[in-house]
Amino acid sequence: MTDATSVAADQLKSIIERIERLEEDKKAIADDIKEVYGEAKANGFDVAILRKIVSLRKKPAAERAEEDAILELYLQALGME
Repeated sequence: MTDATSVAADQLKSIIERIERLEEDKKAIADDIKEVYGEAKANGFDVAILRKIVSLRKKPAAERAEEDAILELYLQALGME
C-alpha cells in the first residue's frame, strides 16, 4: 500500500471503531431508559403518558401551543370536544 492509502485505511478504521463504540454506548443508554420506564410502570405510572411528556418537554412552548390549537380544532371538527 502507498502511504496515502495506508493513512486513509487507518482513518477509516478509526472512524468505524468510534462508530461502533458509540453504538454500544447508545444501546447501553437505551437499556437504561427502558429500565427507568419499567421502574415507573412498577410504581403505577402510565408509561405511554410519560413518553408523551418527555416528547412534549423537548419542544419549545410555542410549538406545543400550536400543536394543541390544531389538535383542538381537529377534535372540534370531528365532534369530539
